[in-house]
Amino acid sequence: MVKTINKPADTYISTRIAAQMLGVSLRTIQLWVESGALQAWKTAGGHRKVSCQSVEEVIKKRQESLRTEKYTTAPSPFHVLLVEDDEGIRQMFKFFFTDWKYPVEFDTADDGFDGLVKLATYKPDLLITDITMPGVNGYDMLKFLEKSPQFKNLDVIIITGLTADKVEEYGPLPRNATLFFKPLSFDQLDAFISSIITKKHQEKQVAGSNK
Repeated sequence: MVKTINKPADTYISTRIAAQMLGVSLRTIQLWVESGALQAWKTAGGHRKVSCQSVEEVIKKRQESLRTEKYTTAPSPFHVLLVEDDEGIRQMFKFFFTDWKYPVEFDTADDGFDGLVKLATYKPDLLITDITMPGVNGYDMLKFLEKSPQFKNLDVIIITGLTADKVEEYGPLPRNATLFFKPLSFDQLDAFISSIITKKHQEKQVAGSNK
């Protein structure tokens, strides 16, 4: 049963955001709320708000169930750097990778400048970046990286809320970059990133056999 009471807005999220965080359909979230698996309330306007703590408890349970599973495709941690100025998007990716099927070391940067600072320290296996950001934007960051031999083969995912026409106005994107438009489909991202991990794992196996 969903109760109608007043709760602080910053502690609760919409059912749509909860669905994205948990990687399930909106209908599944609604069923979990009705069954009591997720704690939620209704605003005065009749909109459901799901408890962040309740979502985190579900994620924790899923993590515990995965601890006994072996990682057969990617035995070593996969390093991901997300460059994104939107805190909400950063949190969604954090939840996405928290209980993922492969071990991931996940780091974030607030803008292109912060991203370049972190890229000067280490080279991730995958760079995910927005285009429009204050200061150094994602496109300028990528053009800079193209000039650096060490990032020549870096896999890149570009996420943007711009239209295709607006993206073209920036100029050609790096050949190793794949574009995803917002709102993001984490099902599509899951499949795409999994394919990158599989490819890199196979490359490591081939390199090891040639030694």
